[in-house]
Amino acid sequence: MKIFYHILSNSLFVTVTNFFVWFAFIFWMYLETRSVLATSISGGVFMLAMSFSSFWFGSIVDHHKKKRVMATSTSITFAFFIAAFLFYASTPAENFREMTSPSLWILAALVLSGMLASNLRGIALSTIVTITVPKEERDRANGMVGMVMGFSSMGAGLSSGFALAYAGLYYVLLIGVVLTALALIHLYFLEIPEANIVSTGAGAGKIDLRGTIDLMRTMPGLFALIFFTTFNNFLGGVFMSLMDPYGLTLVNVQTWSVLWGVLSAGFILGGLYIAKKGLGPDPLRTLFMINIVIWITTILFPIRHSIIILAIGIFIWVCLAPFIEAAEHTVIQKIVPLERQGRVFGFSQSVEVAASPLAAFLIGPIAEFIFIPFMTTGAGVSLIGGWFGTGPGRGMALVFIMAGFAGLAVTLISMRSPAYQLLAKLYREA
Repeated sequence: MKIFYHILSNSLFVTVTNFFVWFAFIFWMYLETRSVLATSISGGVFMLAMSFSSFWFGSIVDHHKKKRVMATSTSITFAFFIAAFLFYASTPAENFREMTSPSLWILAALVLSGMLASNLRGIALSTIVTITVPKEERDRANGMVGMVMGFSSMGAGLSSGFALAYAGLYYVLLIGVVLTALALIHLYFLEIPEANIVSTGAGAGKIDLRGTIDLMRTMPGLFALIFFTTFNNFLGGVFMSLMDPYGLTLVNVQTWSVLWGVLSAGFILGGLYIAKKGLGPDPLRTLFMINIVIWITTILFPIRHSIIILAIGIFIWVCLAPFIEAAEHTVIQKIVPLERQGRVFGFSQSVEVAASPLAAFLIGPIAEFIFIPFMTTGAGVSLIGGWFGTGPGRGMALVFIMAGFAGLAVTLISMRSPAYQLLAKLYREA
């Protein structure tokens, strides 16, 4: 457990840095272009690249020492952040103010590539939990991993908006370069007790998709779990595309940044609860109950154009979000052999994440060209504008409500299906 805590602290440092750069960059892109489409495309491209790369990343994790994997990931992030800093510093500011500007998208590609490389660390961390933590403690360890996400989001949320507002993107990127270098130095002095590379199947660097699928077929309900999470991520693409633009219709970037930072403490509270109490004897049931509450919240928080109601909704969401990933990871870590876990985690992430860019590419244009006009100058103004409100923010709110109803319906249907009953039985017998 001691080495797990050291690796977790290093991951906290890296994740804070990445979120700091990412949040600031997305805020900056929206404020420069005033385009929901630009931010949704950026998020969609990133998630699409993550989806395609996760198959390969999972195989890399299985076929190499975990410390080497994490060091390689951090080094690549460091290189891309340097490139982004140098490109931004040498390009005139007016080149970034139009959505169609090549300079804007070159900078976006450099920042997103640095973020993408960190995904390799995330897959490796899930297998490190299996290596360093006893089986009966892994749900709590996964809660700690979720807590790291909370600390990261809170720290980045509190600092990125102010750094962007008062120092600018130049210093945001410079800070990202320096902090990533420090994390790489810290990682150099850590050791992971992995005497041999535990791996079977395809050779190093091969995806081995067929072998992974064959293994998962022997575990009833595992595919169903992954596809359930995939659908949730599809609906989650609505949040990726619209949450920041929606929040910025209510408050300025500094206030929105502070609000996200404060509310991100919910990740910490959720992670702390899991770390102390675990997920209970049936993580799958916990997963479904959490989803029911989250989707009901998604239906309710956009009802009024209020920053207070939005803040309450976000806080409920972030408190419960760690339970979802912790439940899925706990099941996989218990029923999948260690030598295949990297590839299974990579497969699940590829499939699940693929839904988000589809939603981002779909929802951004739909919101900008259909729902926002509908609630600004269209028929929605006379139909429901009297009580629902009008304007761009109300158009985005309507999209959130529709996503909430869809998510709630799928959760209620899935939790009663035979596939999940079989998976719950397999988990109890493992």
